[in-house]
Amino acid sequence: MGTSSRWPGPGGRTGVAGEWSRASRRVSAWRPGPDEAAGLDDIAAEHLAVLHRTLREEPSAFGLYEATCAAGERLTTAVDDWAVSRDGDEFAARFITAVGGEGGTVADAAVRRAAAVSVRRLLERHPEVGTPSGRGLSGEVFCLLYQGFFAGVVAEFLRTAVAEKVKLVVPLLPALDPEDHIADWLAERVLGLLPDPCEEAAQATESVEGPMGSLQFVAQGLVPRAAGRALGLLSDEPSGDTDGTTYEDGTPYKGDTAA
Repeated sequence: MGTSSRWPGPGGRTGVAGEWSRASRRVSAWRPGPDEAAGLDDIAAEHLAVLHRTLREEPSAFGLYEATCAAGERLTTAVDDWAVSRDGDEFAARFITAVGGEGGTVADAAVRRAAAVSVRRLLERHPEVGTPSGRGLSGEVFCLLYQGFFAGVVAEFLRTAVAEKVKLVVPLLPALDPEDHIADWLAERVLGLLPDPCEEAAQATESVEGPMGSLQFVAQGLVPRAAGRALGLLSDEPSGDTDGTTYEDGTPYKGDTAA
């Protein structure tokens, strides 16, 4: 399952392409030092802002929204394929296989890395998951993995944007790994943008049969919103006479037009 793909970001001096070029130059200018963490945080924030602006101008850019939604559908519809296992390693392998997909684009590669990173982090926090003593997959754990995956797609996609520059700038990595630091910052930032399927399911009035009740059904319905929020297409700030969901620039959102 290969995940190595070159960054396809736009190049140029004007518009969004110019913003990508400026963000890339900031990576090239970065050097290890006393304020290296703050500098990497700024680089991460700039790349996230440029990605969000790019996708608001062209929602189909990089095929990222489509790949993220497809993976989210696999995550929610194939729970039975990955939630039951003998140990943590099997749990992780099943999850990555079920969710990661097989496409060959940079977006597909980001999805596979996000699946691997999110399940690994979940197991670090909840090592009992996937073991005989773990009592199956709880709703809380499912929601942590769900949100971690969507945040991870953005983090791993943008990791690709900085990886090649970082290798040129710092061929021997300092104590603070630039790629990992940027990816961690991005994942934490995007997590704060995402809907929580556990909260949404708690408000659901429709009863759904199954081991996870309405949670799986609700989580599947949230996939377009989770992808839209992660990728900067949607915001939940109230606006006018809509349901409160808007694009990040404040334009009222009136349907799933991002695909």
